Amino acid sequence: MRLEGVTKRYRGQQEAAVDDVTMEIPAGEIVMLVGPSGCGKTTTMKMINRLIEPTDGRILIGDEDVTHKDPDDLRRSIGYVIQGAGLFPHYTVGDNIGLVPKMLKWDAKRIRERVDEMLDLVSLDPDMYRNRYPRELSGGQQQRIGVARALAADPPVMLMDEPFGAVDPITRQRLQDELLSLQDELRKTIVFVTHDFDEAVKMGDRIAILNVGAEIVQYDTPDQILTNPASDFVESFIGHGAALKQLTLTRVRDVELHDAATTHEGDDPADAARKVREIGREHVLVLDDRDRPQRWLSLRDLEVPGRLDRVARDRDLDLVSGQSTLNDALDVMLTSSHGVVVVTGPRNRYEGVVRVETIMGAMSSIETTSAGPSARDTAEE
Repeated sequence: MRLEGVTKRYRGQQEAAVDDVTMEIPAGEIVMLVGPSGCGKTTTMKMINRLIEPTDGRILIGDEDVTHKDPDDLRRSIGYVIQGAGLFPHYTVGDNIGLVPKMLKWDAKRIRERVDEMLDLVSLDPDMYRNRYPRELSGGQQQRIGVARALAADPPVMLMDEPFGAVDPITRQRLQDELLSLQDELRKTIVFVTHDFDEAVKMGDRIAILNVGAEIVQYDTPDQILTNPASDFVESFIGHGAALKQLTLTRVRDVELHDAATTHEGDDPADAARKVREIGREHVLVLDDRDRPQRWLSLRDLEVPGRLDRVARDRDLDLVSGQSTLNDALDVMLTSSHGVVVVTGPRNRYEGVVRVETIMGAMSSIETTSAGPSARDTAEE
C-alpha cells in the first residue's frame, strides 16, 4: 500500500488536518500510527477506506488507486475494527460476523461455515457463542468478535482504530497477543492507530511517529526508533526508560522455556504427585484434553481422591502467549504466586513456563547493550 501526497483540508480551517503524507506500507506487515492527540493519525487511516475523503493525493492498494473506486465496494474489501468493537446490538454474534459476506452475496452455507471458522480462529467456541447477542459478552469477547467480523470476508488490508483502548490491561494484553498470533497465520496488511507508544513497540513491524498535520517525524522499525530516535520530539515521545522498553522487543517465544510438572484431567493423582516430587516442585499444572492450562494444584490437593476427575478452570491463572513480550511476562510475574508464568501457543495449548531468572538475564543483557553511546550521540559528537 502506498500513500502519495495525501492531504485533508477542512473548509474554514487555515491549516491542513493532514498535510502531504507520503509513506509505503509493506504487504503483510503491521504499521502503527502513533502521535499526540490531534496530530491526524486517525484521519490519515480513515482516508484509506475513504470514511474521510482526501482533499488531494493518491492512495494505492497494490496498483489500484482507491480514490477512484466506489467507496462502498472499497469498504467491503477492507477490514475495519474500532474501539469497543462496534457490534450491532440487535444482531447475534453470527449475524455480526456474517454481515460483510452477506453483502457480498455469499450463500448461506458458506456464511455459516465462515462464521464458525472465524469464531474458532479467535478462540471462541462456535456452539457457545454464535447465537449470543453482544450484550451477553464481556468487553474482551466483543472485541474478539469485532476482529472476527473484520476478517470474515478475508480482506487483504485491515484498519484498526485503537481497537483495544476500552478494555482492562490484562484483557488488552491477551487481545494483542491473539492478534499477533492471527497475523502469524494470515499475514494481513494492517494499519493500526494507537496513542500508546508501548503498544506500538509491541505490535508494530514498523512505527510511524506523527506530529501535527500528520507530519511523519520518524518511520522505522521499533528497534531503530528506540536506539536511534530521529529528533528531540521522538525522544520526548518515547519518554523515560527507553532501555527497559527494549523488553518489549523480545517475545516470549524467543527465549528458552522451562518445563513444569503437568497432568491432565482424569489422570491418576498419585502419578501427578510423583511427577511433582521428581522435579522438586510443589505444584502441578492441570491441562484439559486439548492441552489447555486449567489451574495449578498443590501436592496437598492431589491427596484428595478423584481430585483430577473434573477440574474447573482458574480464571485468574497467570498466562502469557508466545506472542507476549518479556515486558508482559514481567508484569504478570509480579503478581504471580508461583514465581513462573505459564506460556501458551496456538489455540491456547501449553508450551512451557517462563521463570524470573530468564527475564532478569534479558534485562541484564539490555542494560549492558544500552550502556554504550547511541548512534545519535556519536553523530552529534
